Amino acid sequence: MSAARVLIYGGKGALGATCVSYFKSKNWWVASIDLFPNEDAHANLVVTKTESWTEQNEEIQPKVEALLDGNKLDAIICVAGGWAGGSAKSKAVVKNADLMFKQSVWTSLIASSIASKHLKDNGLLTLTGAQPSLSGTPGMLGYGMAKAAVHQLVKGLAEEEGGLPPSASVLAILPMTLDTPGNRKGMPNADFTQWTPLEYVANLLFEWAQGTDVPSRGSLVKLNTKDGNSSYEIHPGGLL
Repeated sequence: MSAARVLIYGGKGALGATCVSYFKSKNWWVASIDLFPNEDAHANLVVTKTESWTEQNEEIQPKVEALLDGNKLDAIICVAGGWAGGSAKSKAVVKNADLMFKQSVWTSLIASSIASKHLKDNGLLTLTGAQPSLSGTPGMLGYGMAKAAVHQLVKGLAEEEGGLPPSASVLAILPMTLDTPGNRKGMPNADFTQWTPLEYVANLLFEWAQGTDVPSRGSLVKLNTKDGNSSYEIHPGGLL
């Protein structure tokens, strides 16, 4: 029996690298898409087109086609992203918003397009939203907008006309704060026991990729951590 296959978009970032290592440890074939290669992955697609959404898509799609060579993916996990702040008064608000859309929205839609072509009928596509984007984000307008767009994308993909294989699962994880080296450096005095460990997220995504307790199609899944204990819940309401 051939190994299961996963494509991790953002596989060199903190969460992405954890996912690459975790899936590989479970004997999955793992490919990474990122600005830099992840040496732990079995295959790497390096993105060089970063100034145009269409050019980035046109660079990545044929590379994926050639890499897979007719094989289908069991899962596509998009964990590309980042954070930048700014209210409307900030001189950098538009610049930061542009970066947020590049990191979260561009990647999510390209990953979704890849899924429409290369995901198995019963496969899994997960995108990465954010709990703060379920309400207003005055101090980080661009970030809030970008993550809200990812939530909207998931809802659209879940519909029959969204373009995914009809029996495929699609959902978004909505962390509050992930326990990454970057976040620890940026907030050294925070209570890390309230942050969600990367290993918890990787394990959860792996279980879903195997078909275990997968939330319903189109779910926005809130990741919660309190006093070192992590859990998840399905967001019950609409997009906002």
